[in-house]
Amino acid sequence: MNRTARIAATAGAFVVTGLAATVLNGRAQSARRLRRGEDVAFGSVHSTPVVVTAADGVSLNVEVDEADRKTPVVVFVHGWACTLDTWHYQRLAMRGEVRLVFVDQRSHGGSGRSDASNSSLHDLASDLAAVLADVAPRGPVILVGHSMGGMSIMQLAMDDPDLFERRVRGVVLIGTSSGRLMRGSPALRRLMPLLRVASPLLEWGRAFNSYSIIKHWGLGPQAHERHVDMTNEMLLQVPVQVLTDFHSNFVGVDLTPGLKVIAQAHTTIVCGTADQLTPMSHSRRLAKGIDGARLVVVEGAGHMVMFEEHEQVTAAIEDVVSQVREAME
Repeated sequence: MNRTARIAATAGAFVVTGLAATVLNGRAQSARRLRRGEDVAFGSVHSTPVVVTAADGVSLNVEVDEADRKTPVVVFVHGWACTLDTWHYQRLAMRGEVRLVFVDQRSHGGSGRSDASNSSLHDLASDLAAVLADVAPRGPVILVGHSMGGMSIMQLAMDDPDLFERRVRGVVLIGTSSGRLMRGSPALRRLMPLLRVASPLLEWGRAFNSYSIIKHWGLGPQAHERHVDMTNEMLLQVPVQVLTDFHSNFVGVDLTPGLKVIAQAHTTIVCGTADQLTPMSHSRRLAKGIDGARLVVVEGAGHMVMFEEHEQVTAAIEDVVSQVREAME
């Protein structure tokens, strides 16, 4: 067999193997979905979408769950490679108790695409300000952010401290960091080199066994299968190019100047002890830098603590709502 024939044969075998793996993975996903036994199907909890236009013209997908009591408004901001479905359990638990606002970050979920030139934390902070101006222009607000969503909130505190002085009465930061991520996150240290050389092969390859990868890096060792699968579903919705557009936000970032601004609000920080993306040391640093902040340590949970131990996370958010209401009365 000549060299050309060998290359063709190898390529053919690779394609056949890849296609087989994709089919098997699809079957496994379907089987896991059937085993979930959900009372309310993941991805089905929505309200009529509202389009908010960002400062640079990107369309932002926003959903508002109304309540009889209009204030404080609780605004939820998800993390990198996720969608507003991140808040599935919190949304179900808190609906009707308080006005809830859910945002798909740019290039995620139902929001419009940006590119590497306008996917910075400054852009995300500006988006959050635009959402507040459009759907919650008056009265006290509580900002809840997970991972990159928490970083968006910290960036907003740096970019617009007056907003926190006037309106932000509560903050909940979940599985997030103010910086030093490359030092303290083994998962990100391994992921970043791959993103720098992103290609169609990486896009195709991650579908082969993304479930196992996400289970290892994204959740705690005892995480329920359905919570891994829910995370997997969200991640596979996001193109690799979107991951690469945002990855520079985590290299060399320093959001510590915003912590003193956030300290004006009732603040709670939540982190799982098995979080490998934003380990507990980052949350302890946040708690130390935000005067008066409460740290909620969730034993055994990983980065997707909102799924894994959703009742504890919901309770932490509701506690901040109660604090803000008491201060308002």
